[in-house]
Amino acid sequence: MTKKQVVVLASGVFDVLHYGHVRFLEEAKKVGGKNARLVVIVARDSTVERLKGRKTVIPEHQRRALVEALKPVDEAILGYENSDFKQSIERVIEKIQPNVIAIGYDQRDVESMAQDVVKKGKFKVRIVKVRKFGKEELNSSSKIKRKILETAK
Repeated sequence: MTKKQVVVLASGVFDVLHYGHVRFLEEAKKVGGKNARLVVIVARDSTVERLKGRKTVIPEHQRRALVEALKPVDEAILGYENSDFKQSIERVIEKIQPNVIAIGYDQRDVESMAQDVVKKGKFKVRIVKVRKFGKEELNSSSKIKRKILETAK
């Protein structure tokens, strides 16, 4: 009898890819165990603009391709457009059928909505929060953008 592969689902914007993103995805995959499959949902440009009130620097198809090129990622797909955020999470869980959802330390909205969807009882999914990694100087996209602006003066 072969053991079923554990599917881990992670998500994010991944605009201006950085070390914190790589570490998050490495840890997300580890949560699933030795032969886990990591599927990453990359937020659509329109979703980022609606939820964060700003445009992305890198277009969605390029962000998806960059994320998929990372060693721990088995597949990266774009999220759903034009739907309620909670509804999108439910649709993604239905489509991917993950065993585990890995949530970043700063993804509070995603965490609470995923918990609500899972609590409905339709899905048997474990939600795991991935911790923050160190105090690297450039560990967020916004810090990198600020540094670029500072050095361009």
